[in-house]
Order: sequence, then C-alpha cells, then structure tokens
Amino acid sequence: MPVRIPDNLPAASILESENIFVMSETRAANQDIRPMRVLILNLMPNKIETETQLLRLLGNTPLQVGVDLLRIHDKESKHTSVDHMNTFYRDFEDIRHNNYDGLIITGAPLGKIDFKDVEYWDHIREIIDWSQQHVTSVLFLCWAAHAGFYHLYDLHRQLLTNKRTGVFNHRRTSDPHPLLRGFDDEFFAPHSRFAEMDIEQVRQHPDLEVLAESDEAGAYIVLSRDNHNVFVMGHPEYQKDTLNEEYVRDVGQGLNPDIPKNYYRQDDPNQDPIVRWHSHGSLLVSNWLNYYVYQLTPYDLSDMNAKTPWENKK
Repeated sequence: MPVRIPDNLPAASILESENIFVMSETRAANQDIRPMRVLILNLMPNKIETETQLLRLLGNTPLQVGVDLLRIHDKESKHTSVDHMNTFYRDFEDIRHNNYDGLIITGAPLGKIDFKDVEYWDHIREIIDWSQQHVTSVLFLCWAAHAGFYHLYDLHRQLLTNKRTGVFNHRRTSDPHPLLRGFDDEFFAPHSRFAEMDIEQVRQHPDLEVLAESDEAGAYIVLSRDNHNVFVMGHPEYQKDTLNEEYVRDVGQGLNPDIPKNYYRQDDPNQDPIVRWHSHGSLLVSNWLNYYVYQLTPYDLSDMNAKTPWENKK
C-alpha cells in the first residue's frame, strides 16, 4: 500500500523513481480505506531531504499512511523555501485538536545546546505533552530521543568531547520482541550526535526497556513499558551520502571533525561509503507502524480518550 502525501510534494518524484508507492491526497480521497494518520515534526534544517528520507521508510509497508508535516515555528528557514513551508507544513495550532495514529519527531542540529536554552524548547515540551494524549505511538529520533528522555523521565544526556559519528554494530538485548521482529542478532545503524544517554540509568528506569545497544554507541532502541514511546538514538532514515555530506560540511567550516567510523571503504573519506543499515532501518519503521501503531490504534481516532489503546495492551 502507498504512503499518502500532499499533492505536488517534491519527494513524490524521487520516491516514484525508486519504485516506492506514493499516492497523492486527491487520488487517495477516492479510496474507501482508513489510512494511518502520521504526523511528522520536522526539526532538521533541510526539510525536503528529511521529508524524503522519512517518507521512503514509511512507504515500505503494506499499510496506507497519510502524512501531515508540522513545523515548530513560522520563522523563515535558511535551507527551505518559504513557499514550500507555507504549502506543505502546518502549525501546531492547526492540529492541536486532532488525534493521530503516529508521530515522528526528528533530530535537530542542537546537540551542544542545553535544552532549556533552545529557543523553542517550551513549544517542544508542549507538543510532547500533547502527544501523550493525542497520539497512539510516538517515535523519537536522535536529538528528539534525548529531549523526550529529559522531559518525560528526567533523564539527562551526557555531552561528548567529540561527535559520535559513523555506522556502528548493535545487538538485540531482549528476547524476540515485536519492534525487532525480523532483526538479525547483530545489525548496523548510523549515529551522528554530540551527546549520549547513560545506558545504565536508562536500564534502571522502571518505565523504560533497552531493546538494542552498541558497545561503541550505547543505547540505540528504547521502548517505554506502556508501549507508547519509542526512542531511537541514531538515524535509521539516513541515506548513503548523508554522513559524508555532514563530514564535508564540517571540514569546510574548519571544525576538524573525526572521520565517520565504519562508513567509508577502508575508513578513507576519498572512497565511497558502504551502506549496511537500510534494511534494518526500513524494518524498524515497518515494525513500529504495524505493531505499535496499526495494531493498537482505534479505528475511529475520535475514540482516543483517557483509556488509551496501548493501556489495553499491557
């Protein structure tokens, strides 16, 4: 089944060229199917690139998914046109009374800034609080995962001396689990961040369960025990050249960055990157949509009330 996107969204032509089934809102309106409604809060600077990456993952599922794009503020973006933002993105006030099957909150280039010093931190907290009553399942990615840990569970990240960048080996830490269904015992995933969580503090929290971890990169996938919040400390949505583009950008800015580990052939930036995380990244999002969104959400989203669907699945 397709991912349903707004008419004329730039990602459509890219995804169609990759044989990923996307459908315009106009065409989808003629089908008698109740699609999953997924909201994406896009905090990344290059909105179009991140949209495409996430829609690529959402499109690899038998479920029809309708997507709304949310912006954190209406200030002009340095990397995305005003026309694009005004055409395809919605403000929180426009959707605050809606319910959604799923919410994805992306990473953000705010790794070294204290949460309370982030210009729109109060707005982030408001949306996270709203999501706990208006969304069946929330997927937090990278910076957003750390923000969610801090706001919801009072867990504090630790800043790193050097950026954690590269493609790292991970292992499952639990018995067969729906979110990891089909995963190999060990698998790769990309990371790009300036902080990480103390994995022991996460393990000891009574409301959280670590499902996958790395010796080098720490906790990777963490699930709240009420099945509502999924935290992914890396970037399963990244494409082949994303880490390279970040590395080249940082070199150009004179930041003397570390070479992303286990990414280039022979760890040589002059050689091509090796992609070995796409299959597990796609599987992770498919499992999330199936087992933590589709299987738990009510058919009529207006039925989402004080007795939330995931509470019935404990």
